Amino acid sequence: MAVEIGDQAPDFELKDQHGAPVTLSGFRGKKNVVLVFYPLAFSGVCTGEMCAMRDEFPEVSRDDVELITISVDSGYSLRTWADAEHFNFTMLSDFWPHGGVAKAYGVFDDNLGVATRGTFIIDKNGVVRWKVVNPIPQAREIADYQKALAALD
Repeated sequence: MAVEIGDQAPDFELKDQHGAPVTLSGFRGKKNVVLVFYPLAFSGVCTGEMCAMRDEFPEVSRDDVELITISVDSGYSLRTWADAEHFNFTMLSDFWPHGGVAKAYGVFDDNLGVATRGTFIIDKNGVVRWKVVNPIPQAREIADYQKALAALD
């Protein structure tokens, strides 16, 4: 079942590219969260999207915004990719149980075994305020994230 606008965002705990545990609820009351699901590290469209997040999303440096990206890749793959591309944002591994968080958000493709391109903007109270889900080959527009975040201010 898909998470919809107005729903309480499902909480989770996953490890980041450095092996540290991260919970969504840890940002409650402190930061708006931009939660970005993507299929696989090192793939063409995913690399383009993550590089755009690195280069064209200054909101990530705001004190009240946390960018969290999630894929089914192992933490080792994410660390290697983050180091190679200089990604300084949180990259979480939804490796095991395989795609468990993507499934909770309704963005897991059972046939391919990866997340689709789903993005959820979650306010400081843990409520989903904006979302977009694109087919795997279709990149998302960062300008849409920026407009949605601006609407929370």
